[in-house]
Amino acid sequence: MEKINILGIESSCDDTSAAVIQSGFLLSNFIANQKVHEEFGGVVPELASRAHQQNIVPVVEQAIKKAGLSKNEIHAIAFTRGPGLLGSLLVGTSFAKGFAFAQNIPMIEVNHLHGHVLAHFIQEPQKERELPKFPFICLLVSGGHSQIVVVKDYFDMQVIGQTIDDAAGEAFDKCGKVMNLAYPSGPIIDRLAKEGNPKAFIFSRPRVGDTDFSFSGLKTSFLYFLRDQIKENPNFIDENINDLCASIQFTIVDILMEKLKNSVKQTGIKEIAIAGGVSANSELRTTLFEWGKKHNWKVHIPEFKFTTDNAAMIAISGYYKFLKKDFAPLNLSPLARMKM
Repeated sequence: MEKINILGIESSCDDTSAAVIQSGFLLSNFIANQKVHEEFGGVVPELASRAHQQNIVPVVEQAIKKAGLSKNEIHAIAFTRGPGLLGSLLVGTSFAKGFAFAQNIPMIEVNHLHGHVLAHFIQEPQKERELPKFPFICLLVSGGHSQIVVVKDYFDMQVIGQTIDDAAGEAFDKCGKVMNLAYPSGPIIDRLAKEGNPKAFIFSRPRVGDTDFSFSGLKTSFLYFLRDQIKENPNFIDENINDLCASIQFTIVDILMEKLKNSVKQTGIKEIAIAGGVSANSELRTTLFEWGKKHNWKVHIPEFKFTTDNAAMIAISGYYKFLKKDFAPLNLSPLARMKM
């Protein structure tokens, strides 16, 4: 049987990525990061789209070369249609159209959120790992999204819980910003929290539905708490940075886990996975393993390299769509907003 080579393109935010999947196995995965946003404390859309234009051709060339293939051996190109920054998505979509037309191959649109979930099905040569079994619950947490998804099949997914305001990753970054931490703050908070006491400070918890999230109140509570403490001690943040990071991280992770537990109780499904940028958080990973043992869950945690935005997750999604012959027309437009 002929092996199927899928080229994946991911350009939804500030990372330009290209990957090649061969019949479900990863051959290459390249990511060009954009450091320019750090000084602004967040992603600047115009700068992001310009950087994608500079990066996309060399990144694709590297991915195909590392895979040991030529562009003539690619059977289809998969790309992120949305959700994301429209200018960034336009770069990836336009490249995919040009490549598909020039090579006379199909184009496959991928929902960015589906990609994060299906990252669990990426296989690597000489590496054995157990793949999730359907149905499973996936806690999808990133800078822009926080959802609990029941995954019945590769493309049959039902959202049973989601944030009503801010995402978990955004809460990490915004709380980090008021502590004067660099952007993105999530990894820094994770590192500093290891030296802190997670019970040092208590912050308010949102009161929403059993499986829904809310983080805006937590951010406000954290901001007001710091404001009041700094009035009494201008050096409060510097003197308590580790405990502050540990406490805010513990609160966010505990909220996520409580909602996940409610979802398991509601559905009866004990096959559990996490995905998205926040799934790289060490506290979340450790807690999920602990709860898995306690509640008899079968836990699936992605490798760090597949947690943040990457083209491998787009390519694997494209592979399963290719098997269904689910192709996109060349006149397709990207969508900044796209539901699961």
